[in-house]
Amino acid sequence: MIIGRDREKKLLNKALLSKESEFVVVYGRRRVGKTYLVREFFKQKNCIFLHTTGGYLDKLKVQLQRFTQGLSATFFEGAPLSITSWEDAFKLLQQKINAYPNKKIVLFFDELPWLVTKRSGLLQLIEYYWNHYWSASGHVILIACGSSASWLIKNIIYSKGGLHNRVTCELQIMPFSLYETKEYLKSRKIKLTHYHILSLYMALGGVPYYLKYIDAGLTADQIIQNLLFENNSPLRDEFKKLFKSLFENAEAYIEIIKLTAIDRSGVTRSEIESGAKLSSNGGRLSERLRELCQAGFLEEKISWNRKSGEYYKLVDEFTLFQLYWVMPRGDKDFPRDYWVSMSKSQSYKAWSGYAFENICMKHIHQIVSALQIRSAYLVDSWRFIPRKYLDQGAQIDLLIDRNDEAITLCEIKFTHEPFLIDKQCAKNLQTKIDVFRSKTKTKKQLFLTIISANGLKPSIYSEEMIDAVVTLDHLFKG
Repeated sequence: MIIGRDREKKLLNKALLSKESEFVVVYGRRRVGKTYLVREFFKQKNCIFLHTTGGYLDKLKVQLQRFTQGLSATFFEGAPLSITSWEDAFKLLQQKINAYPNKKIVLFFDELPWLVTKRSGLLQLIEYYWNHYWSASGHVILIACGSSASWLIKNIIYSKGGLHNRVTCELQIMPFSLYETKEYLKSRKIKLTHYHILSLYMALGGVPYYLKYIDAGLTADQIIQNLLFENNSPLRDEFKKLFKSLFENAEAYIEIIKLTAIDRSGVTRSEIESGAKLSSNGGRLSERLRELCQAGFLEEKISWNRKSGEYYKLVDEFTLFQLYWVMPRGDKDFPRDYWVSMSKSQSYKAWSGYAFENICMKHIHQIVSALQIRSAYLVDSWRFIPRKYLDQGAQIDLLIDRNDEAITLCEIKFTHEPFLIDKQCAKNLQTKIDVFRSKTKTKKQLFLTIISANGLKPSIYSEEMIDAVVTLDHLFKG
């Protein structure tokens, strides 16, 4: 069963029903479920499905053997084939495609960036056969898939050679939302409250491969302990594998990630440049920032007031968790029940606030829907850093600039209990509103919303100041 992915399934079905050949590119971060989606979608369809997968750092001979096995299983009932080059393999493949002119044939090249080894000539053959045979046949669906989004975007989607403008469908597979995560766990007979699922999401993100290791009958803290902090836990070394498999010179990319995590509001390019050592070259830094954005680790944003230009923000939950809780200890073992105790610490409160803000930014659709906002012009965070001694600084966790002459200012709070606005908190909130209005000089109506994981505890201050409350149940809407 395929959980979620409604848009992706519609586009794949459109390609299947098309009377023309289709060239589909599928990309997304490692472990996000690209292969599962494509394989499971076509498994029950009326088509011939050839699937081959590239292996990380595998030699040409090994890659070719794997393709030959897939070719044999698909067209020759598993009979042994003697193939010594990609050119011979494609000639034989074309013969079989010609033998089924009235049948949809899906050619699924999984992890294509790993299949295209040096001097293999594979990419050039794909280009040649698509342009000369497959595109004109009307019954071939060619799917190029991989975790290296930057490679696929550069070499296929925006190819300057023979594959220029050949892609007919582009699918970026994103991690599950909170709702999809809940549905996925439910499909595996795992019943957890919204709060426990959120706690898991802050550590693992909505990555299906990570979620599949969750066992029923445990709390979120126990699950995180088992998956990340035990000596033989299945995800103990995942972070290192993740970056090494995606990027050459992985340490340079990790360096950038660490710099963007310093400030929860994001950092500017100049701030990254001043702190970077391995990525100090301007052109190289630009390329690495672009690749990290394409892979889903960072987001490039434009400041709401347009004065400070672009900035970069770390948005991958698993990476943020690793930077805070795993990497500082290096290769040292963790104490017994480490996470169960750390989840009650002050450090946890600071990190969880950051992580929850990040998740809210990814669930803007649910927030806007809960607030019954018809049209949002721009969504962003905002901050004012005072340069004069008497100036008052302020930070808005989330603002929604609307098309109806209003701005909704959101205060995001992650607490175990319903959030209480006391006298001091009310004063701080009013200061934020006053500084925002003063420094932005906006004339729009300002509304104040609390986004709280466990709701809002009524008080005289909340009744006076708060216009709306968004809870965890709203974020879990489909």
